[in-house]
Amino acid sequence: MLEQKFTDTNTQSWHNLEQLPGTQILPLAEPVTQGSIHRLRMKQGTVIPVHYHPCDEYVYVLEGIIETDGKECKSGTFWFTPANTKNGSHKAITDVELLTIRLGAMGEFK
Repeated sequence: MLEQKFTDTNTQSWHNLEQLPGTQILPLAEPVTQGSIHRLRMKQGTVIPVHYHPCDEYVYVLEGIIETDGKECKSGTFWFTPANTKNGSHKAITDVELLTIRLGAMGEFK
């Protein structure tokens, strides 16, 4: 029989994303092959350049303020980016934490 699975994110280790200085990721689940549900932290001033994912992506701002595609998004903002659509740039106006659901491979950042 299947059971619910629980994770105490307060005891999990965050990982630095080497290709994106100023960011840390905390993986939560892999809903589909190569996909992820994760928390992402960005330090104030961090910029993730324009990029594309070969999959749909859903983002919810948990804390802070981030500017994405020229729009200021505060805590409580949710956005959806379809596969192969321009994503970003993202600039952390304050320290920010996001919850992201990506339904497939991340793709490459250039």
